[in-house]
Formats: sequence, C-alpha cells, structure tokens
Amino acid sequence: MAVGSYGTIRPADVSPDDVEVILNYTPSRDVTSNFVLKKLNSRDVLRPYFNNAETGGNADVEILGGLYNLKLPASDFNALGIYTVYIRPAQIRTTITDCGVLTSLPNVKGIVIDLSNVPTEFLNKFVPQELVGYRVEYLRDSGAKIPNFFRLITSNFYCEPVTQNLTNTVQKAVRYRYTDSKTNLMFCTLSPSTAPTNKPNATPFIGQPGQSIVITNTFFNPTVVEVEMVEHDASTLAIALFGNQTKSIDDGIYTMYDSSNNIYKQYNLFEVRDQFNKLLFEVRQDRNDNIDFSKNFNNIVQ
Repeated sequence: MAVGSYGTIRPADVSPDDVEVILNYTPSRDVTSNFVLKKLNSRDVLRPYFNNAETGGNADVEILGGLYNLKLPASDFNALGIYTVYIRPAQIRTTITDCGVLTSLPNVKGIVIDLSNVPTEFLNKFVPQELVGYRVEYLRDSGAKIPNFFRLITSNFYCEPVTQNLTNTVQKAVRYRYTDSKTNLMFCTLSPSTAPTNKPNATPFIGQPGQSIVITNTFFNPTVVEVEMVEHDASTLAIALFGNQTKSIDDGIYTMYDSSNNIYKQYNLFEVRDQFNKLLFEVRQDRNDNIDFSKNFNNIVQ
C-alpha cells in the first residue's frame, strides 16, 4: 500500500490591494510604550514578481506566488531605530444592516449588508461569490473586537427584501430573496449558522442588526518584518579594519578611505601634556565639520 504525501502550504498570489502594511517605529528596544502606528500605501510598498520563461510560467501576467518586493520609503525610514512592518490581509469595516432568512429557504440564515456602508475602495469585492472564504469578526458596542470569535462566508449574492404574511408573530415579516440584478443589498451566508441536530434550538450567533463587523480575506497569514536602521553596518565597519588609511605627520590628520579611496572619516590625532611635558592623553578628535580634502589618497601615494 502506497502512502502519498500532500503539501498543505500554498504560496499567496494576492494583489497589493488585498494587503495592509502597518508601520511601527521605536528609537530603541528599551522604549516599549507610546507606540505610534502608521498605515502605508500597499501599492507603493509591495510589488509582486511575475513568472517568466525561466520559471515556467506565463511571462508578465502570472504572479509568482509568495515572492514580493518590499520597498521601504525613505520618507518614513529616516531615523535610526527599529521599524516593525506588519503585513496583514486588508480589513473591510462595515455594519450589519439586518440578520434574516430567505423567503424560499427559511432555514437559510445570513447577514444583510448595505453596500452604501462599504468603503468605496472595497466595493469591487462585493459581487456575487467574491467574498466566499472571507472571515467575519464582530465588534461590541464599546468598539472592542470579540476575541477569538469569527464566522466564514460561504456564499454572497445580491438580494432584495420581500414582505410575507406569517401566522407566527414571533417571526419577522421581512425576508429576502436573491436577484440577478445589481442591488444595494447583499445577503451573505455564514458557517457555522445552523443548530446541531442534537439541540435544534441552539442557533449559532451570526450577528445582530446594526452591529459593526470586520470582513477580512484569508489569502495569506499575517507576517511581521523587523528593520533596524543603524549608523554602521558590516561594510562600513570593514572600512576601519581593512580600508586604506593615512596619517599626516605635520598636522596629525588621520584619514580613512572607502573601497573607492574616497575620504570616509577624518580625525585629528594629538597628545595632551602637562606643564612638565609629561604625556597625559592621546586624543583622536572627529573632523566631520572640517574635512581636509587635500588628503586625497591618490594624490598622496603618487
């Protein structure tokens, strides 16, 4: 008997419009309060790579799943410190207009969303069957999210309200039916939304009219990238260790050069003695504000 192995991780091929990029900056790891969060434009920050002939895909039209270029704008990364880049699925915040049932299928329950309450940049998602698989999370009246509680959208279609005469006054007279024409209402079925067979009255909570919700795509898992901006890295430290250096005997100017023999750092080297000419200190003083460009390396060694 053969045992097959099946992969479970699928590389994400999402559009930057389906992504939110949030930035947090702190000057050091000791600062753990007063976080300032900033939302970056995902279109400016993320750039997907596309398949080509070498990768075996359709050149320039098929996204190479899982591989994106992260462009960090210099205007936001302009200070020394630690930047935490939080990349998560885009969140759509709206409200539940009604919680109802279908007139032809009274056992099918769902939430009704008024598209006029949806942010305009996400209206292209609210078309039939586009929201399948999206996650719905619920907010309390205080604005806090109900922790660790969500439902998944299993279908979504345009709908319109209809009025029915019901003998049971407990039930709502307004129900909904699907329509092929575009309307301003969308009926979303959720899972789980049906009661277990062993307790038919235990109907799962799917929300209530007027409640704020957060709809999120499930195309990829959130990820965090930490970027630390420092004054020196391995290449600049290597200049001090392995780069060319000169010391002027007359004026004591000590100069370091980069790999192209450009002046990288200059210092004044001198001694401090007391009145009896006893050596007290050897000093190296930074000359960043008074660089002597006559100490060009190529001029010195020629």
